[in-house]
Amino acid sequence: MPDEPAPITEHLAELRKRIFWILASLFFFTAIAFGFAEEIFLFLLEPVVTVMEERGSKLQAISPTETFFTYLKAALLAGFMASLPVTFWHLWAFISPGLYAQERRAVIPFVIASTLLFAGGATFGYTQVFPIVFEFLSGFDTSGLIEQSWTMSLAFSTTARLFLAFGVAFELPILIFFLAITGIVSARKLWTGTPYAVLGIFMTAALLTPPDFVSQVFLAIPMLFLYLLGVGAAWLIDSKRQASAQDDESGPAEDGSPDSDDHSE
Repeated sequence: MPDEPAPITEHLAELRKRIFWILASLFFFTAIAFGFAEEIFLFLLEPVVTVMEERGSKLQAISPTETFFTYLKAALLAGFMASLPVTFWHLWAFISPGLYAQERRAVIPFVIASTLLFAGGATFGYTQVFPIVFEFLSGFDTSGLIEQSWTMSLAFSTTARLFLAFGVAFELPILIFFLAITGIVSARKLWTGTPYAVLGIFMTAALLTPPDFVSQVFLAIPMLFLYLLGVGAAWLIDSKRQASAQDDESGPAEDGSPDSDDHSE
């Protein structure tokens, strides 16, 4: 019998269950990370602190609760990073019923690749881009008339935004892979749409990063490379799908030839 689509209430119940486990893992890892919130904050803000020390300044806390809530946000960011494998696992589990059996078995590679790409993007931004961005942003005090005193909450918000932006941006090959494996787009369409993709990438980089062209460019360039990498993966998927289709077409004819010989006898 052909599979009948599940009712919308069943899909909503499944989605609610997946979201519950994702949030539970987020809160669990956040609670653990809060015990190391100060160390996490200092680690994430090291590029900012380095720039401020070079200019003889320090981060400021201008409200009684600013330190506590900033540390809480740092723990939340660490908990989010730690819960990524759980998040990607439940995401795949939710969409997998609509895939073929051989595609459902890709859950482990999907979880590993998604987590590594996100972590790789965040690490690339932290090690290669953040020092340049904060050096650029702190370099406007050329007259000596303005003393830059950054608050810890705003400095952390900028850092966290960049951290998440680079992590999300590096998920681009996974998105393209999903679109290709579900047949929504083909490698040929992705390749011919490259000029539009370039425009979309720079617009996305402008939305994800603070309003400075340095971080936008440093985010857009890796995204272009990752887009082309995703197109290559989609090309492999299309080639494999075409080969499978040709095998299916040739299979029945070969199976039917002995039967036709038996009937002729």
